Amino acid sequence: MTHPEVAQPLEIIRDLVGTPGRTNPYPRYEQLREHGAVVGVRPGLMVVVGYAECDAALRDGRLRVQDGASYDAIYPDWREHPALRGYIDSMLYRNPPDHARMRRLVSGAFTPHRINALQPAIEQMTDRLLDQLAAAGGDGVAVDFITEFASRLPIAVISALLGVPEHDQAWFRRIAADVTIALEGITNQDALTVADEAMLDLSEYFVALIERRRPDPAGDVISALVHSPAERLNQQELVANMMLLLTAGFETTSFLLGHCLLLALQHPHYAARLRAEPGFAIGYVEETLRFETPVQATSRWAATEMTLLGNPVPAGTKVVLVLGAANRDPRRFADAGRFDPDRAGIQPLSFGAGSHFCLGAPLSRMEAQIALPRLMRRFPELALAGAPRRRDTWVGRGMDELPISLGW
Repeated sequence: MTHPEVAQPLEIIRDLVGTPGRTNPYPRYEQLREHGAVVGVRPGLMVVVGYAECDAALRDGRLRVQDGASYDAIYPDWREHPALRGYIDSMLYRNPPDHARMRRLVSGAFTPHRINALQPAIEQMTDRLLDQLAAAGGDGVAVDFITEFASRLPIAVISALLGVPEHDQAWFRRIAADVTIALEGITNQDALTVADEAMLDLSEYFVALIERRRPDPAGDVISALVHSPAERLNQQELVANMMLLLTAGFETTSFLLGHCLLLALQHPHYAARLRAEPGFAIGYVEETLRFETPVQATSRWAATEMTLLGNPVPAGTKVVLVLGAANRDPRRFADAGRFDPDRAGIQPLSFGAGSHFCLGAPLSRMEAQIALPRLMRRFPELALAGAPRRRDTWVGRGMDELPISLGW
């Protein structure tokens, strides 16, 4: 039983998706936590803020992702939006058996061997971008870290993996930010209109690239999928999954890099350790993923009546898994609101768990672990040059601008 002065779950959720909540969701998560680890918001909607409960839910096959059939029930007009249609055709919004089939085909691009083989290329890309950053920030001129580095490195890496020509990468960065608003859901119709237009442009681009790879494979992921000797993705599925790999991998890693740098600038002793201590970046990146989760929430729905670690979940209920809250669950992390790269056993849920665990997680981690020490060593006097500007979204938590000076 809650006290009258305690904010009620529906009120908290409404505040959370508004501007104050998008700016700083963490106090709202603690308000939700006062109601328990699994919170009933209204009939048909529950929110999960506990670490153990989110972990269990992500691994429970009775909880399904929001697919086309479930969107038919909650938003029958979704097919009128190319941005929604594009993602729902991907493995992100598919359940068995389609999900397993798609993931099996796409996962060949993200084997440990293939990811490890990318390390020298990522180091070279990082050093080249640091040279460009030095040129842009010469004579003490303030530069935007997000534009000049945090968005460029992941788009360069995923583009190389997919087979996207380098001269198209600047366009990709611009259009990916517009497309990914669709991952926020259907609450912002104006932004969804922009995303629809961007998705149509991106779809047209990928269709043309796929057609070029059919007679002329180039050893990239698109070529491998187009020429798979076994079962194949159909054209619509292929385009959708290419867009997912491009946009999801790019945005989340860009958010991670931005938060890694901001936290280093806020904690200079950690910046010094990134410069001086081999291996410190591993724990530092994991703690950043926990402390500032790039994807704050995901959702499932209960295919049958079930219990989630003792909490009853009626059939048909939408279950919002708040990963950003789970990663600050005090039952799992001591002093959860403190940034501490030295904490043991971090293991954040930032990339999910279970059958939908993010394929690109090892690649994203590698990029940040390579980039941060190099950045700190190259610019030891690096400092903030203005206030960061956050992306005005809740699910995707990151920065659009992070002004810095290189200190020379």
